[in-house]
Formats: sequence, structure tokens, C-alpha cells
Amino acid sequence: MFTLFRLQPEAFGLDISDHSVKMCRLVKHRDEYRLNTFGEFSLPEGVIVEGEVKKDEELAKLLEEGMKSVQGKKLDTRYVVASLPEEKAFLQVLQLPKMKPEEVRQAILFEAENYIPYPLETVYLDYQIVSPFAARADDHFDVLIASWPRVMVDQYIGILRSARMNPLALEIESFAIARAVIPHEVSGTPVFLVDLGASRTGLSVYAGYSLQFTASAAVSSSDLTNAIAKTLQVSVEKAEKLKFDYGMAGSEQGKEVFDALIPSLTDLAEQIKKYIDYYETHALHQHLGKQKKAISKVFLCGGGAVMKGLPEFLSKQLNVKVQTGNPWVNIRPEQSKIIPPISFDDSLRYTTALGLALRGARAEENI
Repeated sequence: MFTLFRLQPEAFGLDISDHSVKMCRLVKHRDEYRLNTFGEFSLPEGVIVEGEVKKDEELAKLLEEGMKSVQGKKLDTRYVVASLPEEKAFLQVLQLPKMKPEEVRQAILFEAENYIPYPLETVYLDYQIVSPFAARADDHFDVLIASWPRVMVDQYIGILRSARMNPLALEIESFAIARAVIPHEVSGTPVFLVDLGASRTGLSVYAGYSLQFTASAAVSSSDLTNAIAKTLQVSVEKAEKLKFDYGMAGSEQGKEVFDALIPSLTDLAEQIKKYIDYYETHALHQHLGKQKKAISKVFLCGGGAVMKGLPEFLSKQLNVKVQTGNPWVNIRPEQSKIIPPISFDDSLRYTTALGLALRGARAEENI
């Protein structure tokens, strides 16, 4: 698990993106977690652009004010597990020969220089040894490395502290998403994750006990809305409503919406195909066993995932099962009688925040 700080007290999850901020606080109750606190607010245009904070002071002020306007119980902790922008992260699975534990870090630093596109002294580097899913007698082991530019990480830490928050951990969005939607955080076959957000679509593969790689697609939920607005010559607000009322369901009333969305969603499907092909032909599979290379399913999450007919459309385009991810799967058991304070559709927007909050709630367990 990647961390810049050791987790100790319980913390809430903080998902910061270009257009909005979401907060969640989970509290352990017997054999499940309960969503005690949640909140969301929009960011003015230009505060964050493609993951880069352009207005530090304004963001810090908005974060501090946002803590006061949450729903549910008042946030009684200043400790936070926050997301880092995916656009600036680098992630890679390496293979290293068997060696003594004290030799591992030096070997990783040596190998990382061949992959990370920046001088090592300019980044924060973290890693975890990936446990093999299938028993093997290989003479090597897999290591997942991740890095972020020091300037960016230091900036985010400074902003959080200015907002009177205590950052306990910072992590890539994909890690939080996988923690939320992969049952028990383990998958015997590779699963492709699609996070259809307002400004970008995050793509990643999870297999065994770990992420394998991450990428981004230029098509976003906002792009889909704008395509409808332009084609049908309606306002953005009207287009947003039409997108979720009709989507890709193929109804007679929604045919114009369907036709407006086809070019962008076909482009998204092609980009997903490209990364699926890359994983299946180039990525490491040894930890899963030789017969488990193919992507078994695709999980959709993010605010755009609730669009009608989208899973069916992508299933046909990709020729693989596509379904909406369940961000509650590791938070509450199926037999739970506790109804979350937000609907399932709304919770898809909170997938990253819920994954971050789950890590924060597990802090005292040293997970």
C-alpha cells in the first residue's frame, strides 16, 4: 500500500478533482462500515486544471469551508486520506530476482531509473511487493512502483495544511477506486476499471492483489453532455438532463440523444480496447498463472456510469462483460439492513472518496 505517512488515527476520505471535491467519513460498526459523513461541492473554473492547482489559497479556503457544510454527522477529525491527480502519477510493475530483504530498496531504485520519465531526485517513489495469486517456483518476484513529482505532492500537502487538515496519506485515485469496487480487493482474473468522471476517464487494470497499470482517456462525462448540447442545440443544463434521462437505452424518444453520443462513446470504447490489448499482450501475468491473461470483466464507476444503456453498449463494443461497479462491496455486507444515506447512483460519483474513506477507517487496524 502506497503511503507518504504512517496511518494512525481514523481519517476521512477527500477526493479532489478539477471540477469538484467530495468528502466521506466511514466508521466501523461490528462487521461493516457506516457512512457517517459525506459532502460535495463544485470548484470554480481555473482553480485546478488537469490536476495542477493554479490557485492554492482559494482551494485551501474552499476545503476548509467545505468541511463545515457536510451532511450527516459533523467531521470530528482533521486527519485525511486524499487523492493525488492521476495525470501526474507514474505506475509500473517490475520483476526483480529473488534477493535479501535489505537489498530490495536499492534494487528498486536502480530499476526505477529505467522506467520513470523524470530524475529520481525530483519525485517521491513508493513501492509494494505484489503477492503472487497462484503458487509458483519462480526465481523472481513482482514489485509495483509508483511515483509523483515532488513539487506537486508538496503543493498538495501545503494546501491541505493551510485548510487545517492533517494529511495522513496521499494516493492515486485508481487505488481508492479498486479498494472500493474489487470484492475483498482480490481478483483471480484481470478486471478493467473505467472511472467516467466530469473532466477525464480513468482507466486501470486490477489483477490478483494489485493494480497493474493506469491510464487516462480524453473522453469525459462533460464531453458527452457537450456533444448532446451541440447536436441538439440545447443548453448544457438541458443536455445533462437528457443524457441521464435517455442515455444509450435506444428508446424512440431518446434516439437523438443516442445519435449524439455515438461518436464520443465509440471513441471511448476504442481507447479502452487499446489498453485491454496492451495489457493482454504486454503486461505481466505470471502472478496469476499462465491461463489467466484475458480481461474477464469491466467495472464502470464515476458520475457518468449511471447513464442508461452504457454497460450494454460497451459490452457490445468490447465483446466483454461490462457492469456497474459496486462501491459498497467492501463497506457493508450483502445482508446488511443499514440503508446508506445516499442512493446507489449517487454513490458512484463518490467511488474514489469512499475508497479513500475506507482506508481512513481502517487506519487503527494498520492496514
